[in-house]
Amino acid sequence: MRAVVLNGPNDFTTKDIAKPTIAADEILLKMERAAICGTDIRILEGKKTKDIRYPSVIGHEMCGLIDQVGDQVTGYQVGEKIAVANVIPCGNCFSCLSGRENACMNRTALGYQYDGGFAEYVRIPASCIRAGNLVKLPDSVSFTAGALIEPLSCCIRGLKNAGTGFNDTVLVVGAGPIGLMHVQLANIAGARKVIVSEPNPYRREKAMEVGASLVVDPTAEDLASAIKRETDGVGADVIIVAIGVPSLVNPTLKLCRKGGTVCLFAGFAGTGECTVEVNTIHYNEINVCGSTAYKRSDYLAAAEMVKTGKIDLDKIATHVFKLDDFQEAYQTCKSGSGLKIMLEP
Repeated sequence: MRAVVLNGPNDFTTKDIAKPTIAADEILLKMERAAICGTDIRILEGKKTKDIRYPSVIGHEMCGLIDQVGDQVTGYQVGEKIAVANVIPCGNCFSCLSGRENACMNRTALGYQYDGGFAEYVRIPASCIRAGNLVKLPDSVSFTAGALIEPLSCCIRGLKNAGTGFNDTVLVVGAGPIGLMHVQLANIAGARKVIVSEPNPYRREKAMEVGASLVVDPTAEDLASAIKRETDGVGADVIIVAIGVPSLVNPTLKLCRKGGTVCLFAGFAGTGECTVEVNTIHYNEINVCGSTAYKRSDYLAAAEMVKTGKIDLDKIATHVFKLDDFQEAYQTCKSGSGLKIMLEP
């Protein structure tokens, strides 16, 4: 089968590898669509190495059709459309037992410990099936939307951590795919106003298309003045930092109202170190939270939102490339000229 094989940092190519064989308690998925995530770019460039194997197949946002079902597997049939929650919590560690399985201390995942979705076929391990990480999708849900349930579930976790809710003024910093999902989720949660800061004109246009109340080009307009104007000088109730640029953290904190929340959602470049004026947090009683991965309940909620048409993920996908054209897909993703870049066999 064809697969994108990662041999080391900045060393990856599409090549023929052996089609996976499955055990009696496993499933073989025929990948129909996989998405390139910003995390995948960091992995390919060697900027994220935790749990990464060389050589391996990465890719953790995927949707496909069941190709084979092991003899000991029940409840699944060949030909069913399946979306995969790639993160498999252990269920036994301190984090899991404390209700934070998304931060499992022993988690495994497709695209990390197990080969992922940048291949024609993906072996779904028994632990993933037992954990309930496979979701069946109706014909009405596209393979693209099915693959994007995974990042949507991460955004739902971020929304819950930030406490985004009714009548909030929400600022989303960055209108990439993740930022656009946060715009839609904030509106669904009842936000009064959703403001987006984004220098890219194409992405600003997309933000308005998916429901932003106002978009600001921070290179042409003073964002602080815009937030002050739109909030009667109070500041944003909730701020979602959806772009991993450490230098943006400190100025963004200053845009939050007293007692508001700033969610550092994105994975930040390098170690993520930056200088923060802690008195901004202290005197304004700002709540600062992070957000990592998702709980299975988040994934199931995301899947239901997609299946019932409450959110449109197809609008966020702009390009589709074959596996053999992965280098072009990679460059398109890095250029920022599109949004979600999708792969197909």
